[in-house]
Amino acid sequence: MAAKRQAKKEDLRTRLVTAGTQLIRDQGLKGLRARDIAERAGAALGGLYTVFDDLDGLILAVNSGTLKRLEAALERAIPPDATIEQTFLSLSLAYLGFAQAEKNLWAALFEHRMPEGVPVPDWHLAEHAFLIGLIAGPLAGRMPGATAEDIAIRARTFFSAVHGVIAVSLEGRFVGITPERLEREVAALARILAKSLD
Repeated sequence: MAAKRQAKKEDLRTRLVTAGTQLIRDQGLKGLRARDIAERAGAALGGLYTVFDDLDGLILAVNSGTLKRLEAALERAIPPDATIEQTFLSLSLAYLGFAQAEKNLWAALFEHRMPEGVPVPDWHLAEHAFLIGLIAGPLAGRMPGATAEDIAIRARTFFSAVHGVIAVSLEGRFVGITPERLEREVAALARILAKSLD
């Protein structure tokens, strides 16, 4: 009996996360309502709260799935035996491609905020680590005398540079780059970052 109840709960969780993913993909986080997610999942509103403590919990689950897809896309992009220049270029262009293809889901990774006083769960923070790890690994070979902290800070700086250019451009900010030039400029930035290690 307990196993059957658990299976039903897992099925409901899957349907809710799928529905939340579809709604965020379609409309972004703005105006996202628990009622709409439950309706799309074919569940009662109360059902959502038997699986998640609140809407933030469901958004974290959606973001978790987005991070897993992003990690897979970035790992696939790195050619075997790539130089650091090829790695940075491949990662930057794959990151841009993912952001363009999944704009609202990608944006939700950075736009979602927990309520005042509620920390982001450690398990979810740990899921973001690959974003820095994929850069820090190759950097370590080019910074042999550096501490782990120095390498992590440099990796975060590199990530922030590429992410920033993409974010302001996809948001249509006046300092952003037009869609026609964005790929070329992201590639140029990746090359500059790699060259800065020489």
